[in-house]
Amino acid sequence: MVEVNIKENLNYKKKKTYLRISRLFIILLFSFFVLFFIGLNSDYLIKNVIKYICLGLSVISLVFFIIFIVKYFRIKDVKLNKKRYIMNTLSTLYCVCCMVFLFVLYGPYNAFRDWLITTAMGTMTHHYLCEMFYDALTIKEVQNSNYIEDNGEETDTTLVVEEEVKEEDEWNEYERKMFENHTPDEIYRKIEFKVNGQRAFLIAVYDPKNVSVVCSKNVMRRGEMLVDMAKRTNALIAINGGRFYDPNHWSNGGIPDGVTIMKGKVISDREYKNPYGVIGINNDNQLVLYKNKKAKDLVKLGVRDAVTSKPFLIVNGQPLVTRGNGGYGYQARTAIGQRADGTMLLLVVECNDARTTGASMKDLTTIFANYGAVNAAALDGGTSSALIEKGKLISDPINNPFVHETRKIPTGFIVLRPNLVNESNMKEMENLKMWDVFDMVKDVKEDLE
Repeated sequence: MVEVNIKENLNYKKKKTYLRISRLFIILLFSFFVLFFIGLNSDYLIKNVIKYICLGLSVISLVFFIIFIVKYFRIKDVKLNKKRYIMNTLSTLYCVCCMVFLFVLYGPYNAFRDWLITTAMGTMTHHYLCEMFYDALTIKEVQNSNYIEDNGEETDTTLVVEEEVKEEDEWNEYERKMFENHTPDEIYRKIEFKVNGQRAFLIAVYDPKNVSVVCSKNVMRRGEMLVDMAKRTNALIAINGGRFYDPNHWSNGGIPDGVTIMKGKVISDREYKNPYGVIGINNDNQLVLYKNKKAKDLVKLGVRDAVTSKPFLIVNGQPLVTRGNGGYGYQARTAIGQRADGTMLLLVVECNDARTTGASMKDLTTIFANYGAVNAAALDGGTSSALIEKGKLISDPINNPFVHETRKIPTGFIVLRPNLVNESNMKEMENLKMWDVFDMVKDVKEDLE
């Protein structure tokens, strides 16, 4: 009897050990297989040598798993305690998660792949998030399937005429949101809604002459927080502006990309190429979109304010053809547009804490089309995207996942009270004279000469 008990106890320990070892090797098998499969699709994370080492370790793990699981089942008439069911369940869950992970990344449904690639490649510094899992050929194929067809068309200013808004009985649901109960004293209206579950704000500015570009106090040297720009200019509304030079996401946000013009003063005239374009406001208070034009040419065309960004969304009443999601993924977004009646539209869309959901360029185009924009373009997005109302940050910008903050930028668009427009112009021009950036800031008259 004693010998039987000793034997049963020994078999119990053996079976328990075999089960633990089996679980270990099945976890190693799936882990190494996942790494091998990732290496098959990209050598960014898993180099060729490591890839084949993972394959070899997967085979070894499989062999040892088979050996020990066979030994486990050979020991009969021994029951293990209930804890083994919990550990078996956890091990099985881990293996299932590994397979689901691979299925999502490389399965027959490409929605996640397209989202990850377009979103990561749409940023300046996070390309590695997709390069870890996909090779250059796959990334290129996805980009070629998700883009905006930009034919280089520019604004026809005859399409924007400041006129009376349509009769109330002709309004659609979006125009009703903008114009219902509107009074002459109402400078702007803020409309809130959701885009892909995230908050969005559309600012309808009824008189476009109240909208202008603002630059950081020490533009070409250092950027400035948008809220500080808004307070300094007594702006009712402020949104971030054009893109800027930002190597490795570590710049101070001081140097704008391409052309920047503020109140007729050329701030920057750096080279830019398609799909970048100039987003400006001319002396007739019309939103104008131009390609491949120098700052002095834009001044000759009567552009008073301008920044450079990408892409254009609607030109001359025609939404640009969008393939897939538009090629820039889903992020926090800022954009600007104008209706034929002159109403300026400023749009800011937030992203979620993990920065995995926001708005695509296709979403922005749809919104502007719904609200009747004849010209519209995206401004800088992501961390820069922000909305200030009466000196307070209204939107919730995300810098890194779960980090709620914005960053310093060189330019923005502001909305001023009518009585402050000219006064603000004079103050800003005085500030320009004091900036020690004469080698980079060119006087308009000198350019014209």
